[in-house]
Amino acid sequence: MCGIAGILNPSAADPRAIQRMTDIIRHRGPDDEGHVLFGPQGALILGGDSTPQETWTTATPFRPTARIDGLELPHSALSLGHRRLAIQDLSPLGHQPMSYRGRHWIVHNGEVYNHVELRAELRQAGYEFISQSDTEVILAAYDHWGVDCLERFNGMWAFALYDAEAGELLLARDRFGVKPLYYWAAPDGSIAFGSEIKQFTVLPGWNAQVNGQRAYDFLVFGLGDHTDETMFQGVYQLRPGHRARLRLGESSNGAPGQRIHSEPWYRLRPRPFVGSFDDATSEFRALFVDAVRLRLRADVAIGSCLSGGLDSSSIVGVISRLLADDHGSKGRQNTFSACSTIAAFDERKWIDEVVRSTGVDAHYVYPSLEDLLRDAPQITWHQDEPFGSSSIYAQWHVFRLASQHGIKVMLDGQGADEQLAGYHMFFGARLARLFRGLRWLELVREGAAIRRRHGYGAVALARYAAPHVLPEALIDQGKRMLGLVHRSPAWLHLEGLAARAEDPFRAMGAFAASVPGMSIAQLSGSNLQMLLHWEDRNSMAHGIESRVPFLDYRLVEFVLGLPDEYKLFRGVTKRVLRDAMRSAIPASIAGRMDKLGFVTPEEVWVRELAPDSFRGNIEDTLDVGARIFRADALRAEMEAIMGGRKKFSFLPWRIANFGHWCRTYSVTP
Repeated sequence: MCGIAGILNPSAADPRAIQRMTDIIRHRGPDDEGHVLFGPQGALILGGDSTPQETWTTATPFRPTARIDGLELPHSALSLGHRRLAIQDLSPLGHQPMSYRGRHWIVHNGEVYNHVELRAELRQAGYEFISQSDTEVILAAYDHWGVDCLERFNGMWAFALYDAEAGELLLARDRFGVKPLYYWAAPDGSIAFGSEIKQFTVLPGWNAQVNGQRAYDFLVFGLGDHTDETMFQGVYQLRPGHRARLRLGESSNGAPGQRIHSEPWYRLRPRPFVGSFDDATSEFRALFVDAVRLRLRADVAIGSCLSGGLDSSSIVGVISRLLADDHGSKGRQNTFSACSTIAAFDERKWIDEVVRSTGVDAHYVYPSLEDLLRDAPQITWHQDEPFGSSSIYAQWHVFRLASQHGIKVMLDGQGADEQLAGYHMFFGARLARLFRGLRWLELVREGAAIRRRHGYGAVALARYAAPHVLPEALIDQGKRMLGLVHRSPAWLHLEGLAARAEDPFRAMGAFAASVPGMSIAQLSGSNLQMLLHWEDRNSMAHGIESRVPFLDYRLVEFVLGLPDEYKLFRGVTKRVLRDAMRSAIPASIAGRMDKLGFVTPEEVWVRELAPDSFRGNIEDTLDVGARIFRADALRAEMEAIMGGRKKFSFLPWRIANFGHWCRTYSVTP
């Protein structure tokens, strides 16, 4: 797990820019650094302050030959930079930028978990290796299979691979976008890319301006990372499962903010399934256990996030079984949990049940309001973009605690809810499909079961189902009448923001009238991408690689092909997971129907403990965003939420954090 940087630079600007791009993300890779510049002189391989001494002396074709800050650097057509968090093969043989057979060069962020099997296959084809790193396997695989090698990788990655003979650069991102890859076309015609947006702030010509439409999506609907655009005007991300090819000498033609052409190399398609529920449970268990097994491959200490919910508990339970089978020791696993001193938001009792059943070494942290108010600017800087609630602060604390205990890899449960119909919003898709199919008896039975298990009445269930069956205009009008979130809130000046009033969830198909359709929308845009963004920044801020076994593509494709009833039936969410894990986790966890996760008591903080602090933050936001907010209407909305006259929402946090972001990155709204 690392941080990468690159500049495709036909205008021959400052050759030291690549070093500034890697310096600003040192947190992503404190173990090593490297750079390579390509120009008429060939490849100039450079190191820096963070390059270990043994890397300079180890005989590899890609070891640095000089310090980047010790030379008069020539101009280059392409420069690549890397910051390494050493996870697999900790030796200098894993140093990057890495080359293979003198032709292919790579900077890579992520892990290809099946590198062991691929290395064996490539050896049979005559390839030789000098390391045990997965990065070297990527290079050999590309040399052997070309761009089709992407389909053979099981993992998470964002990399730039340069073919020196063809003069062509390949950018590629994993199937679900677990690892980030951004790019920016600068005014001088160069194209820069990197792991975090902040890397572009150190380049000539940078001028932070808000992307009004994406800011609208965030402020009104709490949504981000659902398109290739970011909240910075002109900064884009390569979409999940996409690749792009660039040739040396290409530029953005002097047009700042221009997109590069990319194409999908992966399309998420359900794998058809025929069989009983017991068959599905058995196959799910086998796939999930193997997904976890692959993600235990590392040469460093591994831990797990544990919230006490079904998803993280399943991972912890499976790891304990695997460790016991392989090493005869159940106590080697370390878990890290965020708890609360406010009982309604505390899951310690559930966490402790898992701890007792598995014998793990458990570690706990209690995020406080005081810590949040102190750390908010730092977290905003690490996140690159504003974030939707203080809940990620609990996750921030979990990764910080793990880092303090020497852990460098953590497993987490992201992706389970989206594919297994874990969110209650899936009730709407399930009921809508029954309604459209005229399955009236089943509709009544399902509705009654949901009411019995979760307490939803007919009105609440109708509200869940309505977006899946009624026209958008009618839904929006109903939200206005009920005082709910709608497309044109009175507190936002749409003209000042230069944004259109449109529901981004509907635009991406989030209200599909089927459980699989809704899952695909959430996996590809409306939910998961945002969660992965937050997790990547929170983990990497503390030098930790986060791995998500539920997003093993084999598992996702299998689950999406299952009948709806195997995932959501009679109000039971994630049904196949619950049955598959009954032997690995306590029965009380397998049967849990409530859901918290790593949350903070934000409602208590906003309404009771620190309302004046939030009011002050909102006033600060009004100062920097006077052009886009209607001050009196916004204050009235905030007071209604904070005073309990309207249902609590995360809107006060979003407004406050938007202001933090504008100030942190000097963004012009």
